Amino acid sequence: MISGVVLAAGISSRFGSTKQIFVLGSKPLVVHAIDALRDAGAGEIIVVVGHDREAVEAVLPPDVHVVWNPDYRDGQATSLAAALHDVADDSEAAIVLQADQPGITADDLRSLVAGFRETRAQIARLRYLDGPGPALLSREIYAEAGHLHGDAGARLLIASHPEWVHEVLVDRRTPHDIDTPGDLPGATGHQ
Repeated sequence: MISGVVLAAGISSRFGSTKQIFVLGSKPLVVHAIDALRDAGAGEIIVVVGHDREAVEAVLPPDVHVVWNPDYRDGQATSLAAALHDVADDSEAAIVLQADQPGITADDLRSLVAGFRETRAQIARLRYLDGPGPALLSREIYAEAGHLHGDAGARLLIASHPEWVHEVLVDRRTPHDIDTPGDLPGATGHQ
């Protein structure tokens, strides 16, 4: 079973408010990530919350598993560790998404899973025409990923162990992150 993880615990300081709950199109940013994982066939979806916990939880669908990260101020790696600690026992790998990339599609994630299943790489990562995208982490490295620190998240594992990484090519530009309100125009769809 492939798990889906959405990291939604951040403070959103550059956005000026809790961006995870900002409605883009017809739904909150965090729900865009959840829907992409669901549509890609994730067997479970874990959403890690921290800052403004109650507001974020209030917009989540009832079928997601919510994990509280009391250490969210210590960086993204603490949210990744919290999620990986809570994945199902039969999870073979976890797709890790940020709550602020609404342009990541279910097709992208299905390609990521297919790349993992073909190679059984410890890390499969999307590679868009102009840069990297989300990653999938194999169960065999959950413990190592759970001991990361700071805001680098899985990027540190990727940099430290390039031989672990299988890149899955996506023939389009990297979907925009929503970091500030100015990032909102044109944020969804194929860029």
